[in-house]
Amino acid sequence: MKTYISMLRGINVSGKNLIKMDTLQEMYKNLGYKNVKTFIQSGNVIFQSEEEDISALTSKISLTIQEVFSLNIPVFVKEKSDLAKIYKGNPFLKDADKKAENQYICLLSNVINTQLIKKIENSKYLPDTFSFKENAIYIYCQNGYGQTKLNNNFFENKLKVNATTRNLKTIRTLIELCDTI
Repeated sequence: MKTYISMLRGINVSGKNLIKMDTLQEMYKNLGYKNVKTFIQSGNVIFQSEEEDISALTSKISLTIQEVFSLNIPVFVKEKSDLAKIYKGNPFLKDADKKAENQYICLLSNVINTQLIKKIENSKYLPDTFSFKENAIYIYCQNGYGQTKLNNNFFENKLKVNATTRNLKTIRTLIELCDTI
């Protein structure tokens, strides 16, 4: 049985796309997933499944959310080891000048198209900065995520993919919580 983390994009933000975590947890259990835990109100769910096809998991969860909550929202599913690899690949972790509380990881639904990446000039968004790696974007927001232009909508529009962002502490906690189930 593998341990997975799913992250829902854009729920419980500013009173939109409301989903109670206990109801979401129950939905995952009804899908047959084991050891289901939610973390904070933004749609982070840790669970175990025999299913090894992440695309199948993602589709099943997404379709069930549409049926149960009448919401069409992007769902991102990562195996614990993959999320840990993404976390450790953060180039800002090694930079003592980049505070952990100002670091974010934006997960993308697909591998990034390099032609689209080249069109985004990092220098235009200073003092904030970002770094791309496969299907993740590492973001450093000097004044916090609420003040940056480097948000989900920005990257979705520029890269033509779905995106969801979590702060470094949330990603680290999700990985750690996997060891408790």
